[in-house]
Amino acid sequence: MNDIRDDETLSALAAAVEADTLAALHRRLEAAAQAEGLVDVAYCIVDSPLGELLLASTPKGLIRVAFANEDHDLVLEDLAAKVSPRVLRSPKQLDGAARELDEYFDRRRETFDLDLDLSLSKGFRQLVQRHLPDIGYGQTRSYKEMAEMVGNPKAVRAVGTACATNPLPVVVPCHRVLRTDGTLGGYIGGLDAKTALLELEQAA
Repeated sequence: MNDIRDDETLSALAAAVEADTLAALHRRLEAAAQAEGLVDVAYCIVDSPLGELLLASTPKGLIRVAFANEDHDLVLEDLAAKVSPRVLRSPKQLDGAARELDEYFDRRRETFDLDLDLSLSKGFRQLVQRHLPDIGYGQTRSYKEMAEMVGNPKAVRAVGTACATNPLPVVVPCHRVLRTDGTLGGYIGGLDAKTALLELEQAA
């Protein structure tokens, strides 16, 4: 019986050593890749009240925030195809974004002060996404009002599409855009997440 426990203990220790070794190797790889300028997209996964969020950045700034329901592996594949195949898990690169998100969810931050890379969106979609932060914390606008805000009052559906394809949810606050009748409309993270974000801001 003791032999079995000893074997289990040894196996657990070996697994822990292996995990530590792999982590150390990854840190060395990460540092070397950064030093050589070989990382075009850095990413990490952080916990939040809405579940795990994938954060990704380029040298220009934060390029992606993804909810778990989007499938993080598919999001990384999409970034590799659209931005660069040189993608590496590099939490240090995302420390600032992770910290500001923590502050936001703790109701200690109302606006984000991050460099953003909006290159995943083009044309009218990017225009709308650039104006979404103009909706103040705890406030909402309708899709129609958003269309008027960007100077194209008839483009209500296009505004909806821009919000639905926003690559930086939470940070670029598309959750603050509602239907004219006050109902939620869609949301990339799901309606429960949209409701939670609106309630968080109203409670502050």
